[in-house]
Amino acid sequence: MRVADLTTPALLVEAGALEANLADMAAVLPGPRLRPHVKAHKTTALAARQLAHGHQGFTCATVREVEGMAAAGLGADLLLANEVLDARRLGAVVDSGARVTLAIDSEATLRAAVDGGIREVLVDVNIGLPRCGIAPDRAGALADAARAAGLRVRGVMGYEGHLQMLADQAERARLTTECTDRLLAAHADVGGEVISGGGTGTHTMNTACTEIQAGSYALMDTAYTAAGLTFRQSLTVLSTVVSATPPAGDMPGWAVADAGLKAFGMDHGNPTVPGADVWFCSDEHLTFTATPLPRPGDRIRIVPAHVDPTVALHERMHVVDGDGPDAEVLDSWPVDLRGW
Repeated sequence: MRVADLTTPALLVEAGALEANLADMAAVLPGPRLRPHVKAHKTTALAARQLAHGHQGFTCATVREVEGMAAAGLGADLLLANEVLDARRLGAVVDSGARVTLAIDSEATLRAAVDGGIREVLVDVNIGLPRCGIAPDRAGALADAARAAGLRVRGVMGYEGHLQMLADQAERARLTTECTDRLLAAHADVGGEVISGGGTGTHTMNTACTEIQAGSYALMDTAYTAAGLTFRQSLTVLSTVVSATPPAGDMPGWAVADAGLKAFGMDHGNPTVPGADVWFCSDEHLTFTATPLPRPGDRIRIVPAHVDPTVALHERMHVVDGDGPDAEVLDSWPVDLRGW
């Protein structure tokens, strides 16, 4: 099959760029220094490629991701880096032989871990992002309660998500150090061998962490590229131009492609069409202008602004060799961790 044979819209992953990204990250964060976050791609076949580059532990965002990773034989060391109040499905995964660690930040999430059959936890610490996480000065007490309840406390985790795409890289590094210092202070009270945190945008700045939870580096998007990350853009959305209106008077011409709001994560803004100006997205369409104006039937590759929610909207990704319409489709991977 060739790219020209695919029905649009379709997720494309350029094989060479993907492998280069995986190799580059593995060189910077080899083996257990990286715990890839599968929420960015939700695809066990891609996780298997990360395993092939030496990363045996993975970060998950949902119970569904934990279940799917374990079922695919990738359950050697799974971290659910989110709080849940019903961990029974996770306990079933543990009983099947997988290793599952759960983030806790309160007595309620601690109790859910115990009741659900979880045996290992990380204390999730609020290091600056107003989301989940216990205050650093209360982390030790929660760890003591977890041990008293029979759990193994492996260490701490924290996420400076509000800094990942800060444009000023020096400021990003400075603030990341401040956040990591809070995590280290909590770790001094909690104990354990794991200090987990970071992401693609701070993967070289979190030197005190024992493991980094980066995920977007494999596929990339325009938001991370704008933040100065040098990983290659391996993921695009293939779309077909379905309408074109030529210029008239003072009005420039425009074209419409068949990939809109239901094909892209839009929280970081419009996707990008290289060499064109995107006007807006609607439910099923993307409207843009370009010179020369494409014709109906032309294929374009669109770059998402936020990779994670974009991937979650699609059922599969096609691994391709090259960027032209005659590029070969090497494989098609189900996005098998999507959904709840």
